[in-house]
Amino acid sequence: MPNFHEDYSSARLISRILSMYYLENNNQAEIGKELGLSTAKVNRLLKQARAQGLIEIRLHTPFQHLFELERKLEKLTNLQEAVVIPKLAADNDTTLQRLGKAAADYFLEHLHDGDVVCLSGGEAIFNMVNAIETDRRYDVCVIPAIGGVQGRHYTDVNFLATELAKRIGGNSFELHAPAIVDTTFERDALFSLRHVKEIIDMARRATIALVGVGSLIPETSSYFQFTAMSQEEMHDIIEKNHGVGQVLAHVFDVDGNECAQEYSDRLIGMNLEDLKKVPMIIGTAGLAHKVSSVYGALSGGYLKTLVTDEEVALGVIRMFEERKKPVPQPMLA
Repeated sequence: MPNFHEDYSSARLISRILSMYYLENNNQAEIGKELGLSTAKVNRLLKQARAQGLIEIRLHTPFQHLFELERKLEKLTNLQEAVVIPKLAADNDTTLQRLGKAAADYFLEHLHDGDVVCLSGGEAIFNMVNAIETDRRYDVCVIPAIGGVQGRHYTDVNFLATELAKRIGGNSFELHAPAIVDTTFERDALFSLRHVKEIIDMARRATIALVGVGSLIPETSSYFQFTAMSQEEMHDIIEKNHGVGQVLAHVFDVDGNECAQEYSDRLIGMNLEDLKKVPMIIGTAGLAHKVSSVYGALSGGYLKTLVTDEEVALGVIRMFEERKKPVPQPMLA
């Protein structure tokens, strides 16, 4: 039969230790000295209290809700890491600049000498490159993961690769090819060129990939600027193929399945299976119209880290909860 007196005494001792440790800020040695216990016994009783569920820790940091969103995204999607920035600005440009800064900081925290970095085009990557600030020089290579389009800084992937390499002290390489060609015959011809093949093979050996997650809104999407598609082709991708987003100009539907294959077959660059093999894939996307695109990219397992804003994070979490989609398993590099 349980001894009430012993149970009460034990509970009272643990309660006193918890109060002294968590409320009065005494360390374990100080608690042991005052209560006539060894430090080892104080430590054991603290562990026992945790195991019994007697301790509940609540954090009240200014951005705690964002950290909770990050953990929820990671749990729902098997992301290695999520970074969520607050929605502090009313205008989109400021939000995208802050997003670029967050992506730049995360990239620099994980960059090491010897890394091979491949990157896509797009406004998200342009903002990230612009936000790079470091006095450290890195012995790295920076390579386009896809062909580009001249005329705009954010669609000229060679420009972005060169600029990123300049800012971090690395070496850059250029891919002299458009993002998309008119026929698969032209694509095969370009892939047969030694220079093009060598650059794409280097990109496939990347240790870090920097990619934007693009929407498919005809008026704003960099995808349609990359590919210079007709209205009919845009309609075909969105309505017939049910495309909601793109990574490396490869289109996918809301469940993350690659679609519009007839267009992907004309792309010059890495494909999505190549991308999945990269050890660290940092995807960046912000603003409310990207929710479905980011959801599709995560459903397809095309990202390993996501840098986004809280509006997109909330929307993506809501979609996962409503659709109850099975969690995608990450591909091991």
